[in-house]
Amino acid sequence: MTAVVSLAGVSKSFGAAHALVDIDLDIHAGEVVAVVGDNGAGKSTLMGIASGATAPTSGVVRVDGAAVRFGSPADARRHGIAASPQALALCGNLDVVENLYLGHEEVRAGLLDEVEMERGARVVLDSLAARIPDVRVPVHALSGGQRRSVAIARTLLGDPRVVLLDEPTNALGVRQTAQILTLIGRLRSRGHAVVLASHSITDVLAVSDRVIVLRLGRLVGEYDAAQTTAEELLGAITGATAPMGHAAPDGGGWRG
Repeated sequence: MTAVVSLAGVSKSFGAAHALVDIDLDIHAGEVVAVVGDNGAGKSTLMGIASGATAPTSGVVRVDGAAVRFGSPADARRHGIAASPQALALCGNLDVVENLYLGHEEVRAGLLDEVEMERGARVVLDSLAARIPDVRVPVHALSGGQRRSVAIARTLLGDPRVVLLDEPTNALGVRQTAQILTLIGRLRSRGHAVVLASHSITDVLAVSDRVIVLRLGRLVGEYDAAQTTAEELLGAITGATAPMGHAAPDGGGWRG
């Protein structure tokens, strides 16, 4: 089956620093792929390249098997790839509807179509079972989990095929985290491909199908989430153990 998105031999350097080195990765519809690694492992760079925010130094990004070159996140969105960054970039003084449609408002006869935007907001939030009390409440009045739900829902306008989530449960409580993990499961059940970058091994094992481990910019392991353990993933992340039980070539420290 052709991958929705593929990275083939992708590398990224910032001067003499190699953030990613020769990454090969396929993402398929209806699966959650988690990307884990220590600080500086290359997770954010990988997400940036997939989202169009960062251009690779070398290698090829393919969508449905065809090579593409993203000049911006807008280019990636046109190819069906949408990202929800760790920084939510929501406007606290605007309500939920205004945040969802900010920058791409619905217009009819030269005027904002408030009715259609409110309807669209309710549809996308309901499809995710997002617990938002009122789509006209200012975002600053929502909980952390509710604000994250709004940010994820915003990526779904335009019905993307791939959703990139960078640390979606960061700084959330247990209940709010459970809500976001349930939401990710709903994205998968709707057929979206989901790429999840996270420091939380517990969250990763709870919701992902595959786990990709990055260390010092290199892909050092790929695991079936149902067949691996937190200890095995931590060993690969830190370099204490290598994938498939081989001796680790170097050391490292897990910083959470």
